[in-house]
Amino acid sequence: MKTMELRLTVNGVSQQWSIAPGELLLDLLRRQGYFGVKRGCEKGECGACTILLDGKPVNSCLIFAAQAEGRTILTIEGVAHGDQLDPLQEAFLDHGAVQCGFCTGGMVLSAKALLERRPNPTEAEVREALAGNLCRCTGYLKPVEAVLAAAPASSATMKRRRAARKAAATEVAS
Repeated sequence: MKTMELRLTVNGVSQQWSIAPGELLLDLLRRQGYFGVKRGCEKGECGACTILLDGKPVNSCLIFAAQAEGRTILTIEGVAHGDQLDPLQEAFLDHGAVQCGFCTGGMVLSAKALLERRPNPTEAEVREALAGNLCRCTGYLKPVEAVLAAAPASSATMKRRRAARKAAATEVAS
């Protein structure tokens, strides 16, 4: 079987993997143990396989692994900070937005991308961001409420991280 080398960053860790030329990113990630990336419809319609590719939500079932060469991927496994849940994950738990869990990873990642772009989104913006993630359990109200509740906390966390990075960069430059 013909293989090729792939270099990318997954959840902040540089990786180098051998892949088959036609291998889907979904299959590669699951083979490497990222089981939070779910296999759903395999047509890009359900959002269960959502990841962030260079900060943008994409359906990993529609992308060849080779297309991720040199890029940065965030899966649901990389959202928490060690043992500390991200404010968005906490909001999902606090608002009962996690039911069976099958769609949760995709919803959290889609919402995370939205909050990076729009720290204080409207309800309509949240609904639009989550529109690519199908859920049979929640009725969508609870995930929308969770994202809206997390917006101020996520915004404050992002500001603290930016300030810490800036301070570290200034310290290194000194």
